[in-house]
Amino acid sequence: MPVSIVKSDEEILTTYTLMKQLRPHLKEETYLSKIKHLQLEYGYKLIVIFENGVAKAAAGYRICDSLAWGKYLYVDDLITDQESRSSGYGKQLFDLLDEELLKNQCDGMHLDSGVQRHDAHRFYLNRKMKITCHHFEKSY
Repeated sequence: MPVSIVKSDEEILTTYTLMKQLRPHLKEETYLSKIKHLQLEYGYKLIVIFENGVAKAAAGYRICDSLAWGKYLYVDDLITDQESRSSGYGKQLFDLLDEELLKNQCDGMHLDSGVQRHDAHRFYLNRKMKITCHHFEKSY
């Protein structure tokens, strides 16, 4: 399946149902403006695999820089439609992320994953990622 970087409003809106599987708090009426804001302010890119016009898998990422990690590719979102898992879409997206990392001369790739997402963790470990830290959060 071809992978597309989605930019148009129409393309972005076609990813809402898929992204809601990963981010259930998202609201359809604010989804487009949120993605556009992330693109404009943070360089967020959204790559999608479509099959027959339906978004089957997507990855949202940014190129970042920090004292701790140097220049890195941060994966904000990585989702394969729950009915399409084990179809190779995740591998295809991850391969493209690896290409982006090299093209942008990044030192590494980082992502956070919920502690309950065991299948995702198995996938990441199989892709040679390591569990290297704990992520702490304080909500207000």
